[in-house]
Amino acid sequence: MPAGESGHDKVAVITGGSRGIGLALARAFAEAAYHVVILGRDAARLEQAIKDLKHGPLVEGAVCDVTGAQSVAKAFREIAGKHASIDVLVNNAGIAHALAPVADLPVETWKQVIDTNLTGMFLVTRAALPLMRAGGTIVNNLSVAAVQPFAGMSAYNASKFGAMGFTQALREEMRKKGIRVLALLPGATDTDIWQQFWPEAPREKMVSPDTVARAVVHAAAAPSNTAIEEIRIGPAAGTL
Repeated sequence: MPAGESGHDKVAVITGGSRGIGLALARAFAEAAYHVVILGRDAARLEQAIKDLKHGPLVEGAVCDVTGAQSVAKAFREIAGKHASIDVLVNNAGIAHALAPVADLPVETWKQVIDTNLTGMFLVTRAALPLMRAGGTIVNNLSVAAVQPFAGMSAYNASKFGAMGFTQALREEMRKKGIRVLALLPGATDTDIWQQFWPEAPREKMVSPDTVARAVVHAAAAPSNTAIEEIRIGPAAGTL
């Protein structure tokens, strides 16, 4: 199999890569023989994730707080020092918040969610673009909350609706450069994020992070002229 088809010598960078969908993505890309760089705020958790993945030199980590411009810049300087280019960027880092009506939502919570889910995506993408070339792929993990509103989730919805707008504008800019920009819209997925707003959610009805990850790797491996703009997978929260 040609190197380009198996992923050899290709590099995938995944934010929020030490757990949940991010960890599943790291495993799936490593199994496809990509060199994988996972970014996260917690150095110890990154180190443990790399050990758990058991893919040796194919997986490395870089400490990065996506909400901080300096932290993001430092992480990508480290990446540029080891890799000439990035083939796949997955903006996966994100947080939710406890259910609360707008009238009761603390402004601190609003800022934290927007800073992580929207501004963080911008900062990481801006830092990664100088390392990306024609044929590369950017995948933004938006969730169905980018297209479906949920009462009590105003900050999360706002961050994801905004991230969808960012994704669509970025796609138009990158089209002439030959870089694909995909919106990942997973339905209910069995991750720890549910503990923040619905601890009793029926996990057995959800899609697994590994299933989501395999869909992303499949889309990233598609020919560069393939007309893919969105990856939708999993049940809607309203069907649980």
